[in-house]
Order: sequence, then C-alpha cells, then structure tokens
Amino acid sequence: MSVTLEEPIVRPSTCPAQRLRAEMAAVRLSLSWFGVRKALTEQQKQQAAVAFDAQHNCLSAGKRLLDTRHPAYRAITTIKGRVIGYWKGMTVPFPEPGVRLIRQNGIIDFESQMSVFREELVEAVQSLDEHYDELREAARQQLGSLFNATDYPPQFRGLFLLEWDYPSVEAPSYLRQLNPELFEQECARVASRFDEAVRLTEAAFVEEFAKLVEHLTERLSADDGHPKVFRDSAVGNLTQFFDRFRNLNIRSNDQLDELVEQAQDVVQGRSPQQLRDNDTLRQSVATQLTEVQNALDDLLVNRPRRNILRRPRSEE
Repeated sequence: MSVTLEEPIVRPSTCPAQRLRAEMAAVRLSLSWFGVRKALTEQQKQQAAVAFDAQHNCLSAGKRLLDTRHPAYRAITTIKGRVIGYWKGMTVPFPEPGVRLIRQNGIIDFESQMSVFREELVEAVQSLDEHYDELREAARQQLGSLFNATDYPPQFRGLFLLEWDYPSVEAPSYLRQLNPELFEQECARVASRFDEAVRLTEAAFVEEFAKLVEHLTERLSADDGHPKVFRDSAVGNLTQFFDRFRNLNIRSNDQLDELVEQAQDVVQGRSPQQLRDNDTLRQSVATQLTEVQNALDDLLVNRPRRNILRRPRSEE
C-alpha cells in the first residue's frame, strides 16, 4: 500500500500561526558595513601595558580608524538606522536570525522604499569618498604612531551594502518524494517556527505597547502638584503604534486587541497641546491610561514563557 504525501494546506482563518503562513512572506535584511574599529596589534598592546604596569595579555584595546562624528559618516549611519527601523516597522518577528515576516500585500511598497534607501546609501558613500583624504589625514594626526595606512581601503565604494531577499521558510517540496519521513519532520519544524513567531509577535507588541502607555501616563502625571513637561513624541509614538498594530495584528490575543482599542479611544483626537493646556483633560486621560497600564501589567505577568521584560522607565 503506497501513501502519497500532499502539500500542507494552510487555511488563513483557522489560527494565528496559519494566518501568518497564508498572509505573510519572509524577508531577510543584509547589511555589509566597513568596520571603523580595529584591534591593536600584540606589539601595540605591549606598549600600552607598560603605561599601566599591566600584562599585555590582560588588555583588550582597539583604535578608531575614522571620525564617526564627521557629517559624511553620520549620514551613512543615519541611513542604516532608518533602514532597520523601516524593516522592523513593516514586519513581525520570526525565529531565524535576520529574517522577519512581512504582509504579502506590503511587499511592493517595501521594495520601493528599500530601493530608495539603497540609492541614498550609494550617494552617501560617494560623499564619504569625497571626504576620504580629509578623514584619513585627521586619523593620521589623531592616532599618531597607531596610524597604519594599510588599515584603509582605496575607496569606500562597495564596502557599505544594503541587500534584502525573500527566503522560503516552508519545507522543501522535493523532500516529499525523496524522503517522506524527513518531509514530515520538516513540515512539523516549520509549523513549530510559525507557532513561535506568533508568540514572539504577541510578546513584542505587548512589551512595546506597555512601554509607550507607561511613558505617556508618567509624563501626564503631576510632580509635586506641577504638570510634567512632555514632548509631542510621547503621544505621536503611541499613535504610530496603533497604526502599525492595526496593519500587522495577527489577532492572537483578544485581551490585547481590546486594550489597544481602549487606549486608542482615550488618546484619539487629543493633541499634545490640548493635554498641556487642559489640566482636567490631562488628568482624565492619565486616569484612563492607568487602567490600561494595570491590565497590561497583568498581561505581562501572565506570560512568563514569552520572556517579556519591562525596561526601565525612560525620561525626557
């Protein structure tokens, strides 16, 4: 009796993990970056150790090849930060290094924006090359005897690269006939990864949401009877979260969905300036957000397996 293994059927409405498989695609980001820090040689560490009367094999020391505060270099690092922020903002976690999940209907916009970033990076690297002699001469003066011309490439073109692709995260179809048992194992592994992706996504949303609500609530509270100063971003960041949550929500937790909707109703239509000018409104919003925060605290505590950690409260 022969058994024919069929491709796994993914029904988008059955559970969050299957919705992820049906509605999302994997996207991998790769950044190649010229390293501006270089370890000292053994001889240089020996010389440094003499100044501290220490053994050189107990020292870890390095040198900075370029002034990273130079506008031409900072322009490149700014692009890198924007790329990573955009990639993460358009995607949800996946348990594979460098890979996240993006909605299939968002791929065209993602491609377009990433192409813009790539063009900006090429232009920024060209600008860096135009200032290369200046940067290298400054390094020569700043590093003194630590300067080594061989540490520096002829140019930076080709040393700062932005790449992305869409790897398959499903079980290889050729295994179905080659080794049915191994194919089943791979299908089980893939299903487990998407289950983990659901947990990671929910955990990330809960942690980020809790941090934003806690920060805004703290900023809206009074300090010795005097209202605290807060930036527009305290409200703006929460509003941006609502938009991203609505776009990427995998509907895995009804309580989280309700809390997000509740917080959105509280701050919707409330500008930062209104909250600064109207003490009654400010207190009302703070009280309602405190209720959301308390519920989020319970949500965090009740999920120990997801390893959700509260970060220290940040101040402006």
